[in-house]
Amino acid sequence: MEPLSHRGLPRLSWIDTLYSNFSYGADDYDAEGHEEQKGPPEGSETMPYIDESPTMSPQLSARSQGGGDGISPTRPEGLAPGVEAGKGLEMRKLVLSGFLASEEIYINQLEALLLPMKPLKATATTSQPVLTIQQIETIFYKIQDIYEIHKEFYDNLCPKVQQWDSQVTMGHLFQKLASQLGVYKAFVDNYKVALETAEKCSQSNNQFQKISEELKVKGPKDSKDSHTSVTMEALLYKPIDRVTRSTLVLHDLLKHTPVDHPDYPLLQDALRISQNFLSSINEDIDPRRTAVTTPKGETRQLVKDGFLVEMSESSRKLRHVFLFTDVLLCAKLKKTSAGKHQQYDCKWYIPLADLVFPSPEESEASPHVHPFPDHELEDMKMKISALKSEIQKEKANKGQSRAIERLKKKMFENEFLLLLNSPTIPFRIHNRNGKSYLFLLSSDYERSEWREAIQKLQKKDLQAFVLSSVELQVLTGSCFKLRTVHNIPVTSNKDDDESPGLYGFLHVIVHSAKGFKQSANLYCTLEVDSFGYFVSKAKTRVFRDTTEPKWDEEFEIELEGSQSLRILCYEKCYDKTKVNKDNNEIVDKIMGKGQIQLDPQTVETKNWHTDVIEMNGIKVEFSMKFTSRDMSLKRTPSKKQTGVFGVKISVVTKRERSKVPYIVRQCVEEVEKRGIEEVGIYRISGVATDIQALKAVFDANNKDILLMLSDMDINAIAGTLKLYFRELPEPLLTDRLYPAFMEGIALSDPAAKENCMMHLLRSLPDPNLITFLFLLEHLKRVAEKEPINKMSLHNLATVFGPTLLRPSEVESKAHLTSAADIWSHDVMAQVQVLLYYLQHPPISFAELKRNTLYFSTDV
Repeated sequence: MEPLSHRGLPRLSWIDTLYSNFSYGADDYDAEGHEEQKGPPEGSETMPYIDESPTMSPQLSARSQGGGDGISPTRPEGLAPGVEAGKGLEMRKLVLSGFLASEEIYINQLEALLLPMKPLKATATTSQPVLTIQQIETIFYKIQDIYEIHKEFYDNLCPKVQQWDSQVTMGHLFQKLASQLGVYKAFVDNYKVALETAEKCSQSNNQFQKISEELKVKGPKDSKDSHTSVTMEALLYKPIDRVTRSTLVLHDLLKHTPVDHPDYPLLQDALRISQNFLSSINEDIDPRRTAVTTPKGETRQLVKDGFLVEMSESSRKLRHVFLFTDVLLCAKLKKTSAGKHQQYDCKWYIPLADLVFPSPEESEASPHVHPFPDHELEDMKMKISALKSEIQKEKANKGQSRAIERLKKKMFENEFLLLLNSPTIPFRIHNRNGKSYLFLLSSDYERSEWREAIQKLQKKDLQAFVLSSVELQVLTGSCFKLRTVHNIPVTSNKDDDESPGLYGFLHVIVHSAKGFKQSANLYCTLEVDSFGYFVSKAKTRVFRDTTEPKWDEEFEIELEGSQSLRILCYEKCYDKTKVNKDNNEIVDKIMGKGQIQLDPQTVETKNWHTDVIEMNGIKVEFSMKFTSRDMSLKRTPSKKQTGVFGVKISVVTKRERSKVPYIVRQCVEEVEKRGIEEVGIYRISGVATDIQALKAVFDANNKDILLMLSDMDINAIAGTLKLYFRELPEPLLTDRLYPAFMEGIALSDPAAKENCMMHLLRSLPDPNLITFLFLLEHLKRVAEKEPINKMSLHNLATVFGPTLLRPSEVESKAHLTSAADIWSHDVMAQVQVLLYYLQHPPISFAELKRNTLYFSTDV
């Protein structure tokens, strides 16, 4: 089932479904993955997992801050400006209004479920019953009781919200609601049987099937839609969702209720009861994991080994791959009972004499590899960073080793998933006698290393052979003793004294390259390591038909605990027949590759450090310097108020007599004209010198702007737009409203969140709001081309969220140097705010201004 997501639906935690057989020692892993189950499954065998986290966005969960699993229902100091000053109770009203709207819908859903019950009961005693009394009681078990509880709650709460008064008390209503949760326990225990009974009855009775496929749910009082059609299965799922929703609302209410308010202890008590209830249900259904194990070996020389992700039967599996002098063997650790020796299980092997690399145009298309959603990967990084800082805190406070082990276990779990799901670069191996195998790698660098190592061995005189079962057993047994890579490459397997890597911005200038034997079209890419794997961060322009390319291009690369920089040099291929069927991209040839360690002593100076990297006889000259994150992200107002960079948006629009600054309109127009299908638009760095040239031209309001834009590399134009928003003296969404945006996005109830987020947009100054809505529609159009440009809404929110929201003055608590700073709750919340608006149906300026009070009924 779905985990608690933006729609508030719970599911079995996907980590649990993915690894029901998993243990966490350095070597103990089971690499078999399973397809994730989406939505409330039909006839599901698993009980619904009810999420207890206090917020709807996993990355804003209060439990990830403190390490404990319970919620600390304490109020944050100070309340959001943007809410009426001094009262701090306006948010309470927003939360309650939203919850009331969703409660009305829930009651309508329960009514729709109860509607067929009476006629069904009436026919049960006739000669032609649709269902038996027992079947009716099983399917509709406890629905009437739940309906009556919520109807009474709604009738009592509604007048209190409608005749609002800051001193109004309603804690006793929530306390009473929580005390009746035993009815839900009975409902949950019966849920699986109710679903199965309803399904069986549908299959055997057409009349009931028609009834259960189209139940009419009344729309809210002010809604245009009088009724909507919903299936019985979907409605039976609603009470499961509701318990979580009520708990989340309690958490929000507590956050915005003064400690001395009479409601506070009552709400606290209601939250405690609700949490205990959720915990007791989850304990009954929490899947446990079992362990795995491996022995020793001899013979044949091992040349290279490592962990690779294999696509097998359309799912990702982590494999340990061993390259011997005459054979490539793909293995996984076998599951064994406790106390036994660990051993590998051979999945397949290919003698090197039979191994071929199909050229991209020859290889048949593989089953489509679904990339893992970006936002899921970002969430994992966020969790890993939060766990890292918790472990550091525990160690500093000399915490219990058991608590540290538990945190490490959680961290390993998330890192393992990130390792399994992040790679997307195809590496295909073919056996001359038939079968193909597909690995997914994070970088072209690894693909090239494996291919070169195999091709080097294939230059020797190799014979084809078949291993007998005994020989295969002996060879697989030797893997455990000979392996050079013992642990999965995740940071939780590293020693404490190893370098944590660099956090901040690395500026790199790629100058030139020498050593090419013949003229070619050449370019370089830059990669840095992040969370255990390498990510491509920048790409130079193609230098045509030369043996000595001179790029002299500067890039700014964000580092997230990085320890190495890689430079790869390619020959650009323009032959459209050479398309890789795995990812539909033309394959360029790697001419050379090299890697250097990022030594903090060398890099952390104010001056540029020039170096040469040697690769296959080619020498690439480059310079680099490092800037800490806090220095790089400061907003500094421009001293010249005649330009546009670093000048307030209201000043610029007034001077231009425009609604949206000219620079924003022109950059957006150019990106939509020729950059909307560019892979990684807004993510891949533009050349820094081009961006600075564009900045100067816009600041001077030069008449050649349009000509220059049409000639400029599209990544530089995208970079100029980002730089404009980054250098605004205050963020586009304003300093004043920043705390309120942080409060609003943390609200758990969708209706309250909708109220709050729309209310905040209306509070923005007109130039800021119109520009924001203009940019929002542009980013949505970019995301529509995601299959081509690989930029999802979440990708765009990650790029623009901090740029549009980060406050002018970051309270600098020493230098930002840790993972927790980059993947902090603040930064992730900034991403979530923008993502909320990007996922929202179109927002019109006129409509927004017309609605002075905005109540959403979408649940």
